[in-house]
Amino acid sequence: MAAAKIKKGDQVIVLSGKDKGKTGTVTKAMPKDGKVIVGGVNVATRHRKPSQANPQGGLERIEAPLHISKVAHVTADGKPTRVRFETRDGNKVRVAVKTGDAING
Repeated sequence: MAAAKIKKGDQVIVLSGKDKGKTGTVTKAMPKDGKVIVGGVNVATRHRKPSQANPQGGLERIEAPLHISKVAHVTADGKPTRVRFETRDGNKVRVAVKTGDAING
């Protein structure tokens, strides 16, 4: 299994689909499924009947997962970049391909 190039807390931009161009922070990463959930992006609406847990019912908006290939890490100037791994000072670090900067996390 490959190492995770996109992790929880990363700033990402959506590359394709209805939310193309939107940016957000990864709230959950699912590396085994190859998916991520990005805050405020790919919001699905579900109609819910009233229940004991939710007596009001109504419309429920949830963020649906996106495939990792549809998002890219964002550089400091707001442009998308790929991520590669390098060894610096004996440590494996994630590096932005466009800028060469280390990605903290």
